[in-house]
Amino acid sequence: MTLVTLAQVLQPANAIGYAVPGLVCLGWEDMRAYVAAAEAERAPIILQAGPGCRQHTPVPILGKMFRHLAEAANVPVVAHLDHGRSLDDCRIALEEGFTSVMFDGSALPLQQNIDLTAAVAAMAHKAGASCEGEIGFVGYAGGAESHGTDPAEAARFAAETGVDAMAVSVGNLHLQQDQGQGLDLARLAAIEALTNVPLVIHGGSGVPAAQRLQLATTSRIAKFNIGTELRMAFGTALRAALARDPARFDRIDLLQETEIPVTEAARSAIRGLGASGRGQA
Repeated sequence: MTLVTLAQVLQPANAIGYAVPGLVCLGWEDMRAYVAAAEAERAPIILQAGPGCRQHTPVPILGKMFRHLAEAANVPVVAHLDHGRSLDDCRIALEEGFTSVMFDGSALPLQQNIDLTAAVAAMAHKAGASCEGEIGFVGYAGGAESHGTDPAEAARFAAETGVDAMAVSVGNLHLQQDQGQGLDLARLAAIEALTNVPLVIHGGSGVPAAQRLQLATTSRIAKFNIGTELRMAFGTALRAALARDPARFDRIDLLQETEIPVTEAARSAIRGLGASGRGQA
């Protein structure tokens, strides 16, 4: 069994100089493809269940799916709750076998975010799990606007919450389909100068590939969340399967055709963070 915590994969990443992909899961097909990609690349991975995934599949089921995949894997696998909105969200995930939880208080006033994140971190650590928090607000492509992370607030947040990883807003966006202009390196450097916790970039699909690799190997960013580019690979493969034979209707037959393309897309993401060959369980 190679189920591990977030801290167990991020600490070596920071020490050696690579980043671990937080792969956004929506169903069995992509979860399985991600683990296959990690095994092919001999890399650690983080399977992430975000709000959309949790709307579709109950957390207890997701916990069992993640743990089942991890138990059969020969690389480290983290079972991670992404964007937990409440203490209850995080508590239930820990009870159901998740090894890491993210509490997202980024839209709250600073003190409230600190207090609630600290409570989640304490709860996670008591359960033998890890906690990620977020300071600053990462917006959405075509949606809510970002609010960049204030370095002084980040220093206070890291010190007072006890989180194992800290998500920051430095020009990244959720749901960005095209690679953007890149991250705000000056803001990132200012945050790094005042903190020592591993950093996380949400909306990693929008970060140019060359900059992803550069930051994975030279900065304290130890985790890039990657979802949109993988969902696009899934959608492209599914449309192609339907186009080849519009009369096909068998769900399993169709979904099986997405697994190889999604596996290859995930392998590319892993290589692009310098994580290949780092998955010693």
